[in-house]
Amino acid sequence: MRSAGDPQRSSGIPEAPTPVKRTRALGEILVDDGFITQEQLDEARRESEQSGKSLGRTLIDMSLVGEAALVKALATQIGLPFMDLADFQIDLTAASLVPHSLAKRYTALPIAFEEETLIVAMSDPGNVFAVDDIRTLTGRDIRIVVSTRTDIADAIERVSRVDAEVGDLAATAAAEEQEIDDVSALKESVDEAPIVKLVNLLITQAVNDRASDIHIEPQERDVRIRYRIDGVLHEVMRSPKSIQNGVLSRLKIMADIDIAERRVPQDGRVGLVVGGKAIDLRVATMPTVHGEKAVIRILDKSHALLNLTDLGFSEQNMERYERSFRKPYGMILVTGPTGSGKSTTLYATLNILNDIDRNIITVEDPVEYRLGGVNQVQMNPKAGLTFASALRSILRSDPDIVLIGEIRDAETAQIAVQAALTGHLVLSTLHTNNAPSAVTRLTEMG
Repeated sequence: MRSAGDPQRSSGIPEAPTPVKRTRALGEILVDDGFITQEQLDEARRESEQSGKSLGRTLIDMSLVGEAALVKALATQIGLPFMDLADFQIDLTAASLVPHSLAKRYTALPIAFEEETLIVAMSDPGNVFAVDDIRTLTGRDIRIVVSTRTDIADAIERVSRVDAEVGDLAATAAAEEQEIDDVSALKESVDEAPIVKLVNLLITQAVNDRASDIHIEPQERDVRIRYRIDGVLHEVMRSPKSIQNGVLSRLKIMADIDIAERRVPQDGRVGLVVGGKAIDLRVATMPTVHGEKAVIRILDKSHALLNLTDLGFSEQNMERYERSFRKPYGMILVTGPTGSGKSTTLYATLNILNDIDRNIITVEDPVEYRLGGVNQVQMNPKAGLTFASALRSILRSDPDIVLIGEIRDAETAQIAVQAALTGHLVLSTLHTNNAPSAVTRLTEMG
């Protein structure tokens, strides 16, 4: 799901090469690509005829080429990209869409998402039964990349080990977790290794999968954990019901939320470093009939440093957008569903506009990324600082550019429009599924 400026998943998946005519022999490709000489090819052909083995098997048996070189040549022959999985970060959410038993049977593994398309590594892309089964099972369009049997088998084993580690941590945490009402005892409980490791693993994997949100949802008999990736929620695991209080309490302690309060919604924030990246987590809890639910919004600070050219704009749309935000006044609204890249687009725009001769003021709830040289205002409704009240003050502070985190009500919309009409450039977001719906949404606000 993409909105204007939504960053593409950086999957590292190569594009398909220019298809080679079927009449071009495998041996010719290997010679042309420098893997073997013509003399070696002729020798292998003679050996293949004598032994009755395929040319590919003969080349490997004679140690003239390795499995990777042979599979890469085969991929070139059929016009599909070759993928080396040895150091590739497998998207576990993608991999979880196909049972390990089926992945092993077909030597095929989903490795990443590319917008709505599932990228599947296969050793035998001609296996139409495997392709059809995976497409039917996942309900997605799939794009095939070719990998060696060894690489795919190793990748399936890596994924299985991670799944087993998560399962073991959940089981261990469940075995040690008990219903504890005493707050001090509960704090001691959630500081123990299994719960801490489980929460850390869930966060780390979500960051690796480029998820925008983690949903921890208590059900009647278990706890469901889902990641939102590219705007779509994917179930990644179900854990024993007994870990519920421990996981929620651990998150509350991390986000400086009242651990004893379970009857009303609460929210907090915590900063972490995951995989060398600075990450902000916004934690929101809400009571449900089966216990407290938690949603963790993941804010990768490195995204604030993205260039607009990294966000997937076509050349034509990029030119149109730049003409718009280079104007000295007016309003630009970025629309799209949750996790579609609205804030990322606005921050990338501010990075361009953030010059020493401009006074830029933002009003946000919360401030997602901190930008040097930009005056950022954090909302505080309890103290009476709302979007509308902050905007009135901002307009008396001689701004050139005003960024409003989100237009949520009629009063904020009216002040924003007035600011745009009186010589200010106003940037904001609107929670709609597409750009045309923004007009309807503003009309409904009055």
